[in-house]
Amino acid sequence: MADAGDCAHGFASRVIAWQAANGRHDLPWQKTRDPYRIWISEIMLQQTQVQTVLPYYARFLACFPTLEALAGAPLERVLELWSGLGYYARARHLHRCAQAVAAGAGKLSADPEENARLPGVGRSTAAAISVFAFGSRAAILDGNVKRVLARCFAAESAATATQEERRMWALAEALLPGSGIESYSQGMMDLGATVCTRHQPRCAVCPLHEICIACRDGRQAELPRRRTKRPPAQRLTSMLLLTDGRRVLLERRPPVGLWGGLLSLPEASADGAEVFAERHGCRLLTSRALAPIEHSFTHFRLTMQVLRCQVEVLGQQANQASLEWLPVDAVAAAALPAPIRKLLLTLPDAG
Repeated sequence: MADAGDCAHGFASRVIAWQAANGRHDLPWQKTRDPYRIWISEIMLQQTQVQTVLPYYARFLACFPTLEALAGAPLERVLELWSGLGYYARARHLHRCAQAVAAGAGKLSADPEENARLPGVGRSTAAAISVFAFGSRAAILDGNVKRVLARCFAAESAATATQEERRMWALAEALLPGSGIESYSQGMMDLGATVCTRHQPRCAVCPLHEICIACRDGRQAELPRRRTKRPPAQRLTSMLLLTDGRRVLLERRPPVGLWGGLLSLPEASADGAEVFAERHGCRLLTSRALAPIEHSFTHFRLTMQVLRCQVEVLGQQANQASLEWLPVDAVAAAALPAPIRKLLLTLPDAG
């Protein structure tokens, strides 16, 4: 990796000038100094594009306008508002973090190190809160910023991921300007999101192209280098879709783990669908296997085999607290995993 001092002359000033003329200025979280709202936006933007986040951000804040409102809300309601945004651990951490802050200082700190100790608030998110809410001088190193730095300074992969992370943080901190930290930080994120993109970067309009080593050497496609990943593990699960035509029987997932806290289809029991239905106050009328559903997670791929069961409810309710009947017309707004919602929306009258 080239030394920052050798090729970073005017680096920050180029980014700041570009941001003023070409960066994003009208996003809703750019119009506030409220650390709570900035924090919400930063968590939502993790691994999620801006256009996807915008409607979720508006709905979330309409329901939870303050940190206290979020802290006092039931987790189920938080997950409902998050439903469809994915990576649900973010929502669970958000809720836990709000409760921790409300029980302590009552507000997020200007100190990034203090915020980084909160649930779900990593080093880069903590820095973003400090920069955009308080004007603190701190380095942000999200995926977009890493890509800009890796290309501009030809940052090769280090021996270990930990070493590589340390080097990138050191570089990010070495490049921080003495003033204009907010414009610089926003500019770096905007460059990565709109110009120095993963595929087909627009180098001709990049303010850094004159000092970018990857641009000079034609190495944009190979930087940043990706570590070789193992093939994702394969998992298989069998599920039951019990419906009486108006409702569907769902199970609340445990608070941690896969789809933690969400409603999902109950897993099939060894006793079979008929016994399961009887145990929960139903008579099985018909059943048929649906086409397998494939869904990819970060580290594995899940295949779901679903048996659709038409049942008659005999009057008794499901006798487990984790089970509940959801009206079919409430599927769209419920806190459901994306593949389960997609499946249930195919039921008559869903939506």
